[in-house]
Order: sequence, then structure tokens, then C-alpha cells
Amino acid sequence: MPHSWLYTLSGLLVGFLVGMTGVGGGSLMTPLLILLFGVKPQSAVGTDLLYAAITKIFGTALNRHHGVVRWRIVLLQMAGSLPAGLLCLIFLRHFGPSPFVSRLITEVLGIALLLTVPAILFKPWLQKWSAGVGTLRPVTIDGLTVVLGVVLGTLVTLSSVGAGAIGMAALTVLYPRVSTRELVATDIAHAVPLALLAGGGHWLQGAVDSVVLVELLMGSIPGILLGTLLAGRLPENAQRWFLGILLAVIGLRMI
Repeated sequence: MPHSWLYTLSGLLVGFLVGMTGVGGGSLMTPLLILLFGVKPQSAVGTDLLYAAITKIFGTALNRHHGVVRWRIVLLQMAGSLPAGLLCLIFLRHFGPSPFVSRLITEVLGIALLLTVPAILFKPWLQKWSAGVGTLRPVTIDGLTVVLGVVLGTLVTLSSVGAGAIGMAALTVLYPRVSTRELVATDIAHAVPLALLAGGGHWLQGAVDSVVLVELLMGSIPGILLGTLLAGRLPENAQRWFLGILLAVIGLRMI
């Protein structure tokens, strides 16, 4: 078992990168727990989900105070993500802790990371493209938002990755007229109930290390604050390519 300060330092570094770049912590923390600390995949996912839920509760409270959360979009995503997450938890409960489940989680994690890479690298072009695309019918947008929730619910429950970069990329296409700030706030707000459901399900199955969770939070909270203060100091293109290459390498390693 590594010294507790290593977990705290990891939380600090990941929190700093999240504050600087806005990329979801699951894309970085879960692979770190598995590859560096040797944590079992399901335990890494469950611990990271609760870690993400706790930190995003504070962000959602602040965004709600400023009135920038589109709650209708949140509810539409929840209509797909929560049932999908529950079904995934039942699936994991049925098979229990096994080599099959561990392998499945690592492969889904690797795929989710590889899907995150283009969402990060091509974000500026995606925003320009979506602005020029004709608007879909409201009922079609609602249906696609629910489908997006199903995809995110599955990915997040099995890997803790997806609600950040992938969710934001899809929301940018579906809602090009909504400001980036509102989309970010909406994405974070949706991540809270999903992460609580999925993380709580993993916790009930004994797949959450509460000690590691506390030690990660001890580092991540000041890390996020520091990263937020320094956000914008580095060129956005450099940040995007650094994270894109890093996540591509990690995703291939997980697979």
C-alpha cells in the first residue's frame, strides 16, 4: 500500500490539471489508480466516482447560484443515464468481482479515453461546425439528449470516464445556441446524480476505498483551486495537445 501522501499528491496534480483544463478527473485519476497504484479496476472506478461526485456538488451549487444551469437538459440526460447506470450496476452485481469484470472495465476505460481524445483535440473546430449546422426539431433534440444520457450512463458507470469531454462535445453539437458556460454548468450538474448513483452502487458492492477517497480529496480540493487561479496562463492549444496525447497513450495502455 503506497504512503497516504502519494494519494494526496496525486489528487493535487489531477485537481490542478482539472482546474487548468476543465477535463474530467476520471480521465486522469482512474487510470492513475490502476496503472500506478495497482488498485483493482472496479475499486478504482467506484472510488473515483464518489471523488468526482463530491467535488462537483460544490461546483453545481455555485453554478445554480449564478443561474447558469439548463435544468431541462439535465433532466433529459438523467432520463437516459440513470436507468442505464442502474442496469450496468445490476450487471456488475450479477458477475461480481471477477477477472471478466476487471478486464471489461479496463477495456471500456481505454475506449472511453480514446473517444475523449478527439473531443479534446477538435473542440474549436467542433464549435465552429456546430454553429453552422441547421437546428434540428425540438423533439429530435430531446430524443438525442436522452440517447446521450444512455451512452454517458453506461460509460461512466463502467469506467468513470465520459461525462466531461465526451458529454460536452455532444452537447455543443446538440445545443449550439447555448453558451459554453451554461453547457459546462449543465454537464457538471448532470454528472452529480449520475456519479452518486454509480459510485453508491460500487460502494454497496464493496468497491470503494473510503481511506483512499479521503486522501485524494485532501489533495484535489487545493489542486482545483490552484489550477483555477492559473487557468488561461498557458496557451489553450498546448494544453489540448498535451492532454490529447497523454490520454491517447493511457487509453492504448489500458486496452
